[in-house]
Amino acid sequence: MASTTDQPEEPTELRRVLGPKLLLLFIIGDILGTGVYALTGQVAAEVGGAAWLPFAIAFAVALLTALSYLELVTKYPQAAGAALYVHKAFGLHFLTFMVAFTVMCSGITSASTASRAFASNLAVGTDWEASNAQIMLIALGFMLLIAAINLRGVSEGVKTNVVLTMIELSGLLLVILVGLWAVVGGDADWGRVIAFDTPDDKNVFLAATTATSLAFFAMVGFEDAVNMAEECHEPNRIFPKIMLTGLGITGLIYVLVSITAVALVPVGELAGNDTPLVTVVERGAPDLPIDTILPFISMFAVANSALINMLMASRLLYGMAKQGVIPRSLAKVSRRQTPWLAIAFTTVLSLGLIAYVSNASDEAVQVLGGTTSLLLLAVFAVVNTAVLVLRRDPVDHSHFRTRAPIALLGVVTCVYLVTPLSGRPGSQYEIAAILLAIGLVLSVPMYVLSRRRGEPLQVSAPDDLPPHDIP
Repeated sequence: MASTTDQPEEPTELRRVLGPKLLLLFIIGDILGTGVYALTGQVAAEVGGAAWLPFAIAFAVALLTALSYLELVTKYPQAAGAALYVHKAFGLHFLTFMVAFTVMCSGITSASTASRAFASNLAVGTDWEASNAQIMLIALGFMLLIAAINLRGVSEGVKTNVVLTMIELSGLLLVILVGLWAVVGGDADWGRVIAFDTPDDKNVFLAATTATSLAFFAMVGFEDAVNMAEECHEPNRIFPKIMLTGLGITGLIYVLVSITAVALVPVGELAGNDTPLVTVVERGAPDLPIDTILPFISMFAVANSALINMLMASRLLYGMAKQGVIPRSLAKVSRRQTPWLAIAFTTVLSLGLIAYVSNASDEAVQVLGGTTSLLLLAVFAVVNTAVLVLRRDPVDHSHFRTRAPIALLGVVTCVYLVTPLSGRPGSQYEIAAILLAIGLVLSVPMYVLSRRRGEPLQVSAPDDLPPHDIP
Protein backbone atom coordinates (compact mmCIF):
# COMPACT_ATOMS: atom_id res chain seq x y z
CA MET A 1 0.00 0.00 0.00
CA ALA A 2 1.62 3.15 -1.18
CA SER A 3 1.82 6.14 1.08
CA THR A 4 0.73 9.58 0.08
CA THR A 5 2.80 12.72 0.04
CA ASP A 6 1.97 16.36 0.57
CA GLN A 7 0.59 18.10 -2.50
CA PRO A 8 -1.35 21.26 -3.31
CA GLU A 9 -5.05 20.97 -2.51
CA GLU A 10 -7.32 20.84 -5.55
CA PRO A 11 -9.63 23.85 -5.92
CA THR A 12 -13.19 23.27 -4.79
CA GLU A 13 -16.38 25.28 -4.32
CA LEU A 14 -16.74 23.79 -0.86
CA ARG A 15 -15.02 25.13 2.22
CA ARG A 16 -12.22 22.97 3.60
CA VAL A 17 -12.88 22.91 7.34
CA LEU A 18 -12.18 19.32 8.42
CA GLY A 19 -8.87 18.40 9.95
CA PRO A 20 -7.89 14.95 11.29
CA LYS A 21 -9.75 15.20 14.62
CA LEU A 22 -13.07 16.37 13.21
CA LEU A 23 -12.91 13.84 10.38
CA LEU A 24 -12.26 11.05 12.88
CA LEU A 25 -15.28 12.06 14.96
CA PHE A 26 -17.42 12.26 11.83
CA ILE A 27 -16.45 8.71 10.78
CA ILE A 28 -16.98 7.26 14.26
CA GLY A 29 -20.32 9.04 14.60
CA ASP A 30 -21.46 7.83 11.18
CA ILE A 31 -20.65 4.17 11.97
CA LEU A 32 -21.96 4.09 15.53
CA GLY A 33 -25.72 4.01 15.92
CA THR A 34 -28.64 1.78 15.15
CA GLY A 35 -26.82 -1.48 14.37
CA VAL A 36 -25.31 -2.34 17.72
CA TYR A 37 -28.12 -0.71 19.70
CA ALA A 38 -30.86 -2.72 17.98
CA LEU A 39 -29.38 -5.89 16.48
CA THR A 40 -27.09 -7.42 19.11
CA GLY A 41 -29.87 -9.74 20.23
CA GLN A 42 -30.61 -10.99 16.71
CA VAL A 43 -26.92 -11.66 16.11
CA ALA A 44 -26.76 -13.65 19.35
CA ALA A 45 -29.81 -15.64 18.25
CA GLU A 46 -27.81 -16.98 15.30
CA VAL A 47 -24.54 -17.93 17.01
CA GLY A 48 -25.31 -18.00 20.71
CA GLY A 49 -22.78 -16.56 23.13
CA ALA A 50 -20.15 -16.03 20.44
CA ALA A 51 -22.00 -12.92 19.25
CA TRP A 52 -18.69 -11.05 19.17
CA LEU A 53 -17.44 -13.20 16.26
CA PRO A 54 -19.88 -11.90 13.58
CA PHE A 55 -19.03 -8.33 14.56
CA ALA A 56 -15.31 -9.14 14.24
CA ILE A 57 -15.86 -10.76 10.83
CA ALA A 58 -18.02 -7.83 9.71
CA PHE A 59 -15.17 -5.50 10.73
CA ALA A 60 -12.72 -7.53 8.61
CA VAL A 61 -15.02 -7.42 5.57
CA ALA A 62 -15.56 -3.68 6.03
CA LEU A 63 -11.79 -3.18 6.29
CA LEU A 64 -11.21 -4.87 2.92
CA THR A 65 -13.68 -2.52 1.24
CA ALA A 66 -12.42 0.50 3.18
CA LEU A 67 -8.97 -0.04 1.65
CA SER A 68 -10.51 0.13 -1.82
CA TYR A 69 -12.41 3.29 -0.89
CA LEU A 70 -9.16 4.80 0.39
CA GLU A 71 -7.41 4.25 -2.94
CA LEU A 72 -10.34 5.78 -4.80
CA VAL A 73 -10.91 8.78 -2.54
CA THR A 74 -7.21 9.73 -2.53
CA LYS A 75 -7.06 9.17 -6.28
CA TYR A 76 -10.25 11.15 -6.95
CA PRO A 77 -10.74 13.47 -3.94
CA GLN A 78 -14.22 14.65 -4.89
CA ALA A 79 -17.57 14.66 -3.11
CA ALA A 80 -19.10 11.93 -5.26
CA GLY A 81 -18.62 8.51 -3.71
CA ALA A 82 -19.46 5.15 -5.25
CA ALA A 83 -21.40 6.61 -8.21
CA LEU A 84 -18.34 8.54 -9.40
CA TYR A 85 -16.00 5.55 -9.05
CA VAL A 86 -18.34 3.21 -10.91
CA HIS A 87 -18.91 5.78 -13.66
CA LYS A 88 -15.17 6.29 -14.14
CA ALA A 89 -14.47 2.55 -14.12
CA PHE A 90 -17.21 1.22 -16.40
CA GLY A 91 -18.78 4.21 -18.16
CA LEU A 92 -22.16 2.44 -18.12
CA HIS A 93 -24.81 5.01 -17.31
CA PHE A 94 -27.42 2.46 -16.30
CA LEU A 95 -24.99 0.74 -13.89
CA THR A 96 -24.00 4.08 -12.40
CA PHE A 97 -27.65 4.97 -11.92
CA MET A 98 -28.45 1.65 -10.24
CA VAL A 99 -25.47 2.00 -7.90
CA ALA A 100 -26.56 5.52 -6.94
CA PHE A 101 -30.18 4.41 -6.49
CA THR A 102 -29.07 1.40 -4.41
CA VAL A 103 -27.09 3.68 -2.10
CA MET A 104 -30.18 5.87 -1.77
CA CYS A 105 -32.34 2.83 -0.95
CA SER A 106 -29.84 1.70 1.68
CA GLY A 107 -30.31 5.06 3.36
CA ILE A 108 -34.08 4.61 3.37
CA THR A 109 -33.94 1.07 4.80
CA SER A 110 -31.39 2.21 7.40
CA ALA A 111 -33.62 5.10 8.45
CA SER A 112 -36.62 2.76 8.61
CA THR A 113 -34.64 0.42 10.86
CA ALA A 114 -33.77 3.35 13.09
CA SER A 115 -37.40 4.44 13.32
CA ARG A 116 -38.47 1.02 14.58
CA ALA A 117 -35.61 1.01 17.10
CA PHE A 118 -36.58 4.54 18.19
CA ALA A 119 -40.17 3.42 18.86
CA SER A 120 -39.05 0.33 20.78
CA ASN A 121 -36.67 2.32 22.99
CA LEU A 122 -39.37 4.92 23.64
CA ALA A 123 -41.72 2.20 24.87
CA VAL A 124 -39.05 0.74 27.16
CA GLY A 125 -37.96 4.14 28.48
CA THR A 126 -41.52 5.05 29.43
CA ASP A 127 -42.43 1.58 30.81
CA TRP A 128 -45.10 1.22 28.17
CA GLU A 129 -45.89 -2.31 26.98
CA ALA A 130 -46.75 -1.29 23.45
CA SER A 131 -48.14 -3.71 20.88
CA ASN A 132 -46.53 -4.25 17.47
CA ALA A 133 -49.19 -2.01 15.89
CA GLN A 134 -48.48 0.77 18.39
CA ILE A 135 -44.73 0.49 17.79
CA MET A 136 -45.42 0.76 14.06
CA LEU A 137 -47.51 3.90 14.53
CA ILE A 138 -44.78 5.54 16.64
CA ALA A 139 -42.20 4.64 13.99
CA LEU A 140 -44.39 6.17 11.27
CA GLY A 141 -44.91 9.33 13.30
CA PHE A 142 -41.18 9.57 13.96
CA MET A 143 -40.45 9.30 10.24
CA LEU A 144 -42.90 12.12 9.53
CA LEU A 145 -41.07 14.24 12.10
CA ILE A 146 -37.79 13.50 10.30
CA ALA A 147 -39.43 14.62 7.05
CA ALA A 148 -40.60 17.87 8.66
CA ILE A 149 -37.06 18.63 9.87
CA ASN A 150 -35.70 17.71 6.46
CA LEU A 151 -38.16 20.06 4.75
CA ARG A 152 -37.07 22.93 6.98
CA GLY A 153 -33.50 22.39 5.83
CA VAL A 154 -32.05 22.32 9.33
CA SER A 155 -28.26 22.11 9.23
CA GLU A 156 -26.28 21.31 12.35
CA GLY A 157 -22.75 21.71 11.11
CA VAL A 158 -19.67 19.85 12.13
CA LYS A 159 -19.65 20.97 15.78
CA THR A 160 -23.13 19.58 16.40
CA ASN A 161 -22.08 16.33 14.76
CA VAL A 162 -19.30 16.10 17.33
CA VAL A 163 -21.86 16.47 20.15
CA LEU A 164 -24.12 13.80 18.65
CA THR A 165 -21.18 11.45 18.26
CA MET A 166 -20.18 11.86 21.88
CA ILE A 167 -23.74 11.11 23.05
CA GLU A 168 -23.88 7.97 20.88
CA LEU A 169 -20.49 6.88 22.15
CA SER A 170 -21.47 7.48 25.77
CA GLY A 171 -24.25 4.91 25.59
CA LEU A 172 -21.91 2.18 24.33
CA LEU A 173 -19.19 3.05 26.85
CA LEU A 174 -21.89 2.86 29.51
CA VAL A 175 -22.62 -0.74 28.54
CA ILE A 176 -18.91 -1.61 28.66
CA LEU A 177 -18.49 0.02 32.10
CA VAL A 178 -21.52 -1.87 33.42
CA GLY A 179 -19.86 -5.02 32.14
CA LEU A 180 -16.68 -4.22 34.06
CA TRP A 181 -18.80 -3.53 37.15
CA ALA A 182 -20.44 -6.93 36.79
CA VAL A 183 -17.06 -8.63 36.37
CA VAL A 184 -15.84 -7.11 39.61
CA GLY A 185 -19.03 -8.28 41.31
CA GLY A 186 -18.69 -11.77 39.88
CA ASP A 187 -22.00 -11.57 38.01
CA ALA A 188 -20.66 -12.27 34.50
CA ASP A 189 -20.78 -15.74 32.97
CA TRP A 190 -17.79 -15.86 30.64
CA GLY A 191 -18.53 -19.43 29.66
CA ARG A 192 -21.34 -18.16 27.45
CA VAL A 193 -18.93 -15.95 25.49
CA ILE A 194 -17.25 -18.93 23.77
CA ALA A 195 -20.37 -21.09 23.44
CA PHE A 196 -21.79 -21.58 19.94
CA ASP A 197 -25.52 -22.23 20.00
CA THR A 198 -26.82 -22.32 16.43
CA PRO A 199 -30.35 -22.88 15.09
CA ASP A 200 -31.20 -26.51 14.39
CA ASP A 201 -31.28 -26.02 10.62
CA LYS A 202 -27.81 -24.44 10.36
CA ASN A 203 -24.24 -25.59 10.91
CA VAL A 204 -21.70 -23.36 12.64
CA PHE A 205 -20.32 -21.87 9.39
CA LEU A 206 -23.73 -20.99 7.97
CA ALA A 207 -24.91 -19.56 11.28
CA ALA A 208 -21.76 -17.41 11.51
CA THR A 209 -22.19 -16.03 7.97
CA THR A 210 -25.89 -15.37 8.54
CA ALA A 211 -25.05 -13.44 11.70
CA THR A 212 -22.23 -11.60 9.89
CA SER A 213 -24.64 -10.52 7.14
CA LEU A 214 -26.74 -8.91 9.86
CA ALA A 215 -23.86 -7.56 11.97
CA PHE A 216 -22.44 -5.84 8.89
CA PHE A 217 -25.25 -3.31 9.24
CA ALA A 218 -23.46 -2.03 12.35
CA MET A 219 -20.25 -1.35 10.36
CA VAL A 220 -21.72 0.66 7.49
CA GLY A 221 -21.24 4.40 7.47
CA PHE A 222 -17.52 4.61 6.75
CA GLU A 223 -18.33 4.83 3.03
CA ASP A 224 -20.18 8.11 3.59
CA ALA A 225 -16.95 9.77 4.72
CA VAL A 226 -15.62 9.90 1.14
CA ASN A 227 -18.27 12.54 0.43
CA MET A 228 -16.35 14.81 2.83
CA ALA A 229 -13.19 14.76 0.70
CA GLU A 230 -13.66 18.27 -0.70
CA GLU A 231 -14.09 19.71 2.79
CA CYS A 232 -10.96 18.07 4.23
CA HIS A 233 -7.57 19.66 4.51
CA GLU A 234 -5.09 17.49 2.59
CA PRO A 235 -7.48 14.55 2.05
CA ASN A 236 -4.80 12.47 0.33
CA ARG A 237 -2.67 12.64 3.45
CA ILE A 238 -5.17 12.31 6.29
CA PHE A 239 -7.87 9.99 4.90
CA PRO A 240 -6.00 6.65 5.10
CA LYS A 241 -4.90 7.01 8.71
CA ILE A 242 -8.17 8.53 9.95
CA MET A 243 -10.55 6.12 8.23
CA LEU A 244 -8.60 3.07 9.43
CA THR A 245 -8.42 4.50 12.94
CA GLY A 246 -12.16 5.16 12.98
CA LEU A 247 -12.94 1.64 11.78
CA GLY A 248 -10.60 0.17 14.38
CA ILE A 249 -12.15 2.12 17.26
CA THR A 250 -15.73 1.24 16.31
CA GLY A 251 -14.86 -2.40 15.65
CA LEU A 252 -13.26 -2.69 19.10
CA ILE A 253 -16.27 -1.04 20.77
CA TYR A 254 -18.67 -3.41 19.03
CA VAL A 255 -16.73 -6.52 20.04
CA LEU A 256 -16.51 -5.35 23.68
CA VAL A 257 -20.23 -4.49 23.77
CA SER A 258 -21.26 -7.86 22.32
CA ILE A 259 -19.00 -9.75 24.76
CA THR A 260 -20.47 -7.78 27.66
CA ALA A 261 -24.02 -8.46 26.46
CA VAL A 262 -23.74 -12.24 26.28
CA ALA A 263 -21.69 -12.45 29.49
CA LEU A 264 -24.45 -10.70 31.46
CA VAL A 265 -27.67 -11.82 29.75
CA PRO A 266 -28.59 -15.33 28.55
CA VAL A 267 -28.87 -15.56 24.78
CA GLY A 268 -32.54 -16.53 25.03
CA GLU A 269 -33.35 -13.15 26.58
CA LEU A 270 -31.32 -11.25 23.99
CA ALA A 271 -32.81 -13.01 20.96
CA GLY A 272 -35.81 -11.17 19.57
CA ASN A 273 -35.16 -8.21 21.88
CA ASP A 274 -35.50 -4.81 20.13
CA THR A 275 -33.63 -3.09 23.00
CA PRO A 276 -30.92 -5.59 23.97
CA LEU A 277 -28.48 -3.11 25.50
CA VAL A 278 -31.16 -1.79 27.84
CA THR A 279 -31.60 -5.34 29.12
CA VAL A 280 -27.83 -5.65 29.57
CA VAL A 281 -27.64 -2.50 31.69
CA GLU A 282 -30.63 -3.59 33.79
CA ARG A 283 -28.98 -6.94 34.48
CA GLY A 284 -25.48 -5.64 35.13
CA ALA A 285 -26.38 -2.71 37.40
CA PRO A 286 -29.88 -3.31 38.80
CA ASP A 287 -29.40 -0.88 41.70
CA LEU A 288 -28.40 2.03 39.50
CA PRO A 289 -30.83 4.26 37.55
CA ILE A 290 -28.73 3.88 34.41
CA ASP A 291 -31.35 1.65 32.80
CA THR A 292 -33.70 4.64 32.82
CA ILE A 293 -31.20 6.77 30.91
CA LEU A 294 -29.95 4.29 28.32
CA PRO A 295 -33.21 3.92 26.35
CA PHE A 296 -33.20 7.67 25.73
CA ILE A 297 -29.51 7.65 24.76
CA SER A 298 -30.38 4.84 22.35
CA MET A 299 -33.29 6.89 21.00
CA PHE A 300 -30.98 9.83 20.40
CA ALA A 301 -28.42 7.65 18.64
CA VAL A 302 -30.88 5.98 16.28
CA ALA A 303 -32.70 9.27 15.65
CA ASN A 304 -29.44 10.78 14.47
CA SER A 305 -28.89 7.79 12.16
CA ALA A 306 -32.37 8.18 10.67
CA LEU A 307 -31.96 11.90 10.10
CA ILE A 308 -28.58 11.53 8.41
CA ASN A 309 -29.79 8.72 6.16
CA MET A 310 -33.00 10.45 5.07
CA LEU A 311 -31.07 13.63 4.27
CA MET A 312 -28.61 11.60 2.21
CA ALA A 313 -31.39 9.69 0.41
CA SER A 314 -33.43 12.76 -0.52
CA ARG A 315 -30.39 14.74 -1.70
CA LEU A 316 -29.16 11.82 -3.78
CA LEU A 317 -32.58 11.47 -5.42
CA TYR A 318 -32.60 15.23 -6.02
CA GLY A 319 -29.17 15.00 -7.60
CA MET A 320 -30.22 12.22 -9.99
CA ALA A 321 -33.31 14.22 -10.98
CA LYS A 322 -31.21 17.34 -11.53
CA GLN A 323 -28.93 15.33 -13.84
CA GLY A 324 -31.98 14.18 -15.82
CA VAL A 325 -31.52 10.53 -14.92
CA ILE A 326 -35.01 10.33 -13.41
CA PRO A 327 -37.98 12.70 -13.88
CA ARG A 328 -36.76 16.25 -13.34
CA SER A 329 -39.84 17.11 -11.29
CA LEU A 330 -38.17 15.30 -8.37
CA ALA A 331 -35.59 18.11 -8.34
CA LYS A 332 -38.16 20.75 -7.37
CA VAL A 333 -36.97 23.01 -4.56
CA SER A 334 -39.10 24.81 -1.98
CA ARG A 335 -38.75 28.42 -0.87
CA ARG A 336 -36.57 27.12 1.93
CA GLN A 337 -34.22 25.70 -0.72
CA THR A 338 -34.96 22.09 0.17
CA PRO A 339 -35.81 19.40 -2.42
CA TRP A 340 -39.38 18.99 -1.18
CA LEU A 341 -40.59 16.48 -3.78
CA ALA A 342 -37.54 14.25 -3.31
CA ILE A 343 -38.07 14.42 0.45
CA ALA A 344 -41.74 13.51 0.01
CA PHE A 345 -40.87 10.59 -2.30
CA THR A 346 -38.24 9.09 0.01
CA THR A 347 -40.50 9.60 3.03
CA VAL A 348 -43.37 7.75 1.33
CA LEU A 349 -41.00 4.89 0.53
CA SER A 350 -39.85 4.70 4.15
CA LEU A 351 -43.41 4.82 5.49
CA GLY A 352 -44.40 2.02 3.14
CA LEU A 353 -41.40 -0.05 4.22
CA ILE A 354 -42.13 0.38 7.91
CA ALA A 355 -45.80 -0.55 7.49
CA TYR A 356 -45.08 -3.48 5.18
CA VAL A 357 -42.36 -5.05 7.29
CA SER A 358 -44.18 -4.41 10.58
CA ASN A 359 -47.21 -6.32 9.30
CA ALA A 360 -45.28 -9.02 7.44
CA SER A 361 -42.67 -9.95 10.05
CA ASP A 362 -42.28 -10.11 13.80
CA GLU A 363 -38.60 -9.20 13.31
CA ALA A 364 -38.99 -5.88 11.51
CA VAL A 365 -35.72 -4.37 12.74
CA GLN A 366 -33.77 -7.47 11.70
CA VAL A 367 -35.34 -7.56 8.23
CA LEU A 368 -34.77 -3.84 7.57
CA GLY A 369 -31.22 -3.89 8.96
CA GLY A 370 -30.38 -6.98 6.92
CA THR A 371 -31.76 -5.36 3.76
CA THR A 372 -29.55 -2.33 4.35
CA SER A 373 -26.43 -4.48 4.59
CA LEU A 374 -27.57 -6.49 1.54
CA LEU A 375 -27.85 -3.36 -0.61
CA LEU A 376 -24.54 -1.90 0.54
CA LEU A 377 -22.64 -5.18 0.21
CA ALA A 378 -23.76 -5.29 -3.42
CA VAL A 379 -22.42 -1.75 -3.91
CA PHE A 380 -19.18 -2.65 -2.13
CA ALA A 381 -18.64 -5.62 -4.47
CA VAL A 382 -18.85 -3.24 -7.44
CA VAL A 383 -16.53 -0.69 -5.76
CA ASN A 384 -13.91 -3.37 -5.04
CA THR A 385 -14.06 -4.32 -8.73
CA ALA A 386 -13.86 -0.69 -9.82
CA VAL A 387 -10.62 -0.10 -7.94
CA LEU A 388 -8.96 -2.83 -10.02
CA VAL A 389 -10.38 -1.55 -13.32
CA LEU A 390 -9.23 2.00 -12.54
CA ARG A 391 -5.60 0.87 -12.22
CA ARG A 392 -5.44 1.67 -15.95
CA ASP A 393 -6.34 5.31 -15.20
CA PRO A 394 -3.19 6.93 -13.78
CA VAL A 395 -3.34 10.32 -12.08
CA ASP A 396 -0.64 12.94 -11.68
CA HIS A 397 -0.48 12.82 -7.90
CA SER A 398 0.46 10.23 -5.32
CA HIS A 399 -2.33 8.32 -3.61
CA PHE A 400 -3.08 5.40 -1.33
CA ARG A 401 -2.91 2.04 -3.10
CA THR A 402 -4.43 -1.19 -1.86
CA ARG A 403 -3.09 -4.54 -3.02
CA ALA A 404 -4.94 -6.35 -5.78
CA PRO A 405 -5.43 -9.59 -3.76
CA ILE A 406 -7.08 -7.55 -0.97
CA ALA A 407 -9.52 -5.95 -3.42
CA LEU A 408 -10.25 -9.37 -4.96
CA LEU A 409 -10.90 -10.82 -1.52
CA GLY A 410 -13.23 -7.88 -0.89
CA VAL A 411 -15.17 -8.76 -4.05
CA VAL A 412 -15.45 -12.43 -3.08
CA THR A 413 -16.53 -11.82 0.53
CA CYS A 414 -19.07 -9.13 -0.39
CA VAL A 415 -20.59 -11.25 -3.17
CA TYR A 416 -20.83 -14.27 -0.86
CA LEU A 417 -22.57 -12.27 1.86
CA VAL A 418 -25.03 -10.95 -0.76
CA THR A 419 -26.04 -14.41 -2.00
CA PRO A 420 -28.51 -16.79 -0.30
CA LEU A 421 -25.52 -19.07 0.44
CA SER A 422 -24.77 -16.81 3.41
CA GLY A 423 -28.09 -17.78 5.01
CA ARG A 424 -29.97 -14.56 4.37
CA PRO A 425 -33.75 -14.87 4.72
CA GLY A 426 -35.83 -14.39 1.58
CA SER A 427 -37.66 -11.40 3.06
CA GLN A 428 -34.55 -9.24 2.66
CA TYR A 429 -34.30 -10.05 -1.06
CA GLU A 430 -38.01 -9.36 -1.42
CA ILE A 431 -37.71 -5.85 -0.02
CA ALA A 432 -34.51 -5.14 -1.97
CA ALA A 433 -36.20 -6.31 -5.18
CA ILE A 434 -39.19 -4.02 -4.60
CA LEU A 435 -36.94 -1.01 -4.07
CA LEU A 436 -34.75 -1.72 -7.08
CA ALA A 437 -37.84 -2.32 -9.23
CA ILE A 438 -38.92 1.22 -8.36
CA GLY A 439 -35.52 2.37 -9.57
CA LEU A 440 -36.01 0.54 -12.85
CA VAL A 441 -39.42 2.13 -13.30
CA LEU A 442 -37.85 5.56 -12.80
CA SER A 443 -34.86 4.95 -15.06
CA VAL A 444 -36.18 3.10 -18.10
CA PRO A 445 -38.53 5.82 -19.47
CA MET A 446 -35.83 8.45 -19.07
CA TYR A 447 -33.29 6.22 -20.81
CA VAL A 448 -35.62 5.46 -23.73
CA LEU A 449 -36.56 9.14 -24.11
CA SER A 450 -32.94 10.28 -24.12
CA ARG A 451 -32.04 7.65 -26.72
CA ARG A 452 -34.87 8.78 -28.99
CA ARG A 453 -33.67 12.36 -28.71
CA GLY A 454 -30.10 11.28 -29.37
CA GLU A 455 -28.98 12.73 -26.03
CA PRO A 456 -26.25 11.10 -23.94
CA LEU A 457 -27.46 9.98 -20.56
CA GLN A 458 -25.18 11.76 -18.12
CA VAL A 459 -24.98 10.14 -14.74
CA SER A 460 -22.75 11.42 -12.00
CA ALA A 461 -22.86 12.31 -8.37
CA PRO A 462 -23.24 16.09 -8.55
CA ASP A 463 -20.56 18.11 -6.87
CA ASP A 464 -23.02 20.81 -5.82
CA LEU A 465 -24.96 18.53 -3.48
CA PRO A 466 -24.45 19.05 0.25
CA PRO A 467 -24.11 15.38 1.33
CA HIS A 468 -22.78 16.56 4.67
CA ASP A 469 -25.56 19.07 5.34
CA ILE A 470 -26.77 16.75 8.05
CA PRO A 471 -28.45 17.51 11.32
